[in-house]
Amino acid sequence: MRTTPFHARLSELNDQGLYTHWQGTLSPLRYTHAPKHEYFAVRNGVGVFDTSPLFKYAVRGRDAERLLAGALTRDVRACRPGQAQYTAWCDDDGHVMHDGVVFRHGQDEFLLTAARPALSWFEELGAGLQVELEDVTDDFGMLAVQGPRSRAVLGALAPEVQGLTYFDHVNTKIADTEVTLSRTGYTGDLGYELTVPADSATDVLDAVLEAGRDHSIRPFGEEALMTLRIEAGLALIDVEWHDARLAFSDADRVTPKELGWGWMLGGVRNGERRFVGSEAIRRELEQGTSRWATTGIVVDWADWDRLHREAGLFPPKSEHPLPYESLVLDDERREVGYCTSFVYSPVLQQHIGIARVRPDLSTPGTDLRLELAINHHNTTVRVRTTRMPFFDPPRKKEQ
Repeated sequence: MRTTPFHARLSELNDQGLYTHWQGTLSPLRYTHAPKHEYFAVRNGVGVFDTSPLFKYAVRGRDAERLLAGALTRDVRACRPGQAQYTAWCDDDGHVMHDGVVFRHGQDEFLLTAARPALSWFEELGAGLQVELEDVTDDFGMLAVQGPRSRAVLGALAPEVQGLTYFDHVNTKIADTEVTLSRTGYTGDLGYELTVPADSATDVLDAVLEAGRDHSIRPFGEEALMTLRIEAGLALIDVEWHDARLAFSDADRVTPKELGWGWMLGGVRNGERRFVGSEAIRRELEQGTSRWATTGIVVDWADWDRLHREAGLFPPKSEHPLPYESLVLDDERREVGYCTSFVYSPVLQQHIGIARVRPDLSTPGTDLRLELAINHHNTTVRVRTTRMPFFDPPRKKEQ
């Protein structure tokens, strides 16, 4: 089992020894007995998360932009040097395979991250082009510094953080090490990420932890991250969707439009942009054939409490997301979709979920029902659809 460049130091702060694996690399579930403490560190202060297991691909050469423009669902040509974009890529039928962030470092130089291996697919697309693709995953660690105090912590180390706008990045020095500092993250809060040479990762991490000492900085694991990302309305591969190439049927495949990523598709409907899968997506947009629409749902707390109290139970409010999907039904108890992620939000103090429903039922404020089991009996609780993100503080984007 592989470990990250930050593992040696972060493992000293982990008193649980509980790990999962992220594509073959150890990833901590939590650092202490209570992931809720780690969660509140991010929402109220500052936390650090090791994102090093992300795959990282350097894309260089005269045709680098051409390759990415023909592969990614979002128009990378609109991304200037010093900017980053959250993006995705699809198969020929317009179904989502992976997502990632592309960082533009120069006119012909990019870094692309991905949660799953994708190098061979881009190499096939790049055949015959003047482009160099290199897997630099092991060369760098990535550290997310997230929360309302993240700017203060990093500002003590890199003054460039003060002028960095949302999804911009800059090269700077921390602990005498050249790093890339980006205003990105997966928590839906004010936050930054550091891309650090692997051989200097511990030095940079030590500097960040020392700068954050007076702000009660602490590491957080995947359990806290799952609650944070649901509040932010952020999709997760193998939860909200599956890699289209690995799915057994179209029931497990989804298009960008169905996943709520229609905002990535500018220029597709009128044919101004072409990339892998764009023709299928154009037909879907023109003909209105989307099977689903992704929406947020919020539980009627009074109905939730009633159902549990009538069963002789204390109404649960767990910050641990359900590990399975739940059916969504209309008032006639007809199946109209399913909920992919569901959790009790500590900061919002309500049960929330990310759901996929029939497009005609996705209008915010639509009353639906969510299936749940109480005392080994299936029942339903009232929910209503709502826009996402659920948690969207102004500090996330403002200066």
